[in-house]
Order: sequence, then C-alpha cells, then structure tokens
Amino acid sequence: MQNLNVTIVQSTLYWEDPARNLEMFAKKIEDLQEETDLIALPEMFTTGFTMNPQIAAEPANGRALQWMGQMAASRNCVICGSVAVEDQGKYYNRFFWVRPDGSFETYDKRHLFTFAGENKDYAKGSGKLIVELKGWRIMPLICYDLRFPVWSRNRYREGKGFDYDALLYIASWPATRSHAWRIMMMARAIENQAYVIGVNRLGVDGNEIQYTGDSAVINPLGENLSNLLPNQEGMETVIMPRCPLNSFRESFRAWADWDDFRME
Repeated sequence: MQNLNVTIVQSTLYWEDPARNLEMFAKKIEDLQEETDLIALPEMFTTGFTMNPQIAAEPANGRALQWMGQMAASRNCVICGSVAVEDQGKYYNRFFWVRPDGSFETYDKRHLFTFAGENKDYAKGSGKLIVELKGWRIMPLICYDLRFPVWSRNRYREGKGFDYDALLYIASWPATRSHAWRIMMMARAIENQAYVIGVNRLGVDGNEIQYTGDSAVINPLGENLSNLLPNQEGMETVIMPRCPLNSFRESFRAWADWDDFRME
C-alpha cells in the first residue's frame, strides 16, 4: 500500500454560475505543478450552496460530470466534489468521485442542513460510499455530515479490517462556525484512527454568507498536515503517508475497544 498524494482546492465560487466556475477550476487544475492522486473540490463547486435547485441543478449525467471526467483524464487522477443535480424528479446534493477512465461513483448528502432549508429543496441520501484508491479506503461525506459522528463511525471487523483509512469532507462551512469545523475534523480523525481530509470554500455567497476555508488534512493524532491558511486562495498537495497509520493502529489499539454502533 502506497502513500497518497491529495490536492485540496480552497477557492472562492461564482454564485450560481456553473460555466464560470468550471472555467476557473479548469485553469487551476491545469496550473497544478505537482503530481497527485486525488483533487478534491468544495461542496456544490459549480454554483455555491444554493437553495435554488430549480434553476441551478443539472441532470445527473450533466455538464459537471462530463467536465470532471475530462479533468480526471487530463491529470490522470481522481477528481471529486459535489454538485446540485436533478434525478428522477428530485434534487440532490450529490458527491461525484470520477476516475481517469471516466468511471464514477456517487454519494448523496445524508444530513441536510435544515437551518438553511436544504431539507425543503433537496432529498436526502440513504446510503454510504467507500471508494478505493492506491490501496486506501476512503469514505466521502458532505459538510453538515461532519456533525453526526455515528454516521461516519469506523469499524474493525476480523478478516476484513477497517471500514476506511480516511474520511473526506467537502464543504460550504460558514466562517461563523469555523471553530467547530476545525475541532470536529480533529475529533473525527482521533476517534476513528484515520486521516480526515476537509475541503471548504472561500469568499461570500449570494446570501452574503462568508467562508474562510480552513481546509485541512488531519492525521490520526489530530495534527494538521496542511499549510493552507484561512482566507488563502490556493491549492496544496499533501502527502498522506501510509506506514505511520498502520503502525499507529497497531501500537495504540483503541479500535479493539470501540462500541458497536448500529444505524436504525
């Protein structure tokens, strides 16, 4: 099992303007100097966190998905992020994991942010997704999911090992609650003995909500491996080393005492 190179993209977004956002991100990805295995974009990266899916959502196999396939092929890496989509008459905040060969997997946001009315405009997802990349098992989640630790709880099963090695959160997390974002990412890493990748947007959206980013790559000890600063527009490729994860899990076997949570 190899080290994993993860590129986190901390960026402003153009409000409900997919064409302009795709053009912007294409330029950023084209300018990336480092080799990488994964490029992670924020939540609803084509529109911002909009509650206007009637005008902003696209078909499930629409332009954003096609664009992600092109970007993944051009960089020979996985591209991921979420998009507002319409699927069989319902709207979803849908995460796409797109590989260089064009194949993809999806996760629909489970915990909808009722404070903003997301539950009125979007349907919630029902299933989890765990993807594999270079021997790593990664569980993607979206923004508000971070507040619900049972949903993201890791498990160890004899003969199968851990459910995942890294949690991946993409977000539109407001500046007013940035402290909670940082603390809960560290908590999820520590309690699950796994890495946490968190990618959050910058700027001000169409509802005058401010975002400071605070994107991070957290190791199982709760330490941030990223050098990105709050309010800093940029991309960073972070190496997630595999050996320290394995040795930490073996030397500090807290996972052997985990409670067996079950979702009802």
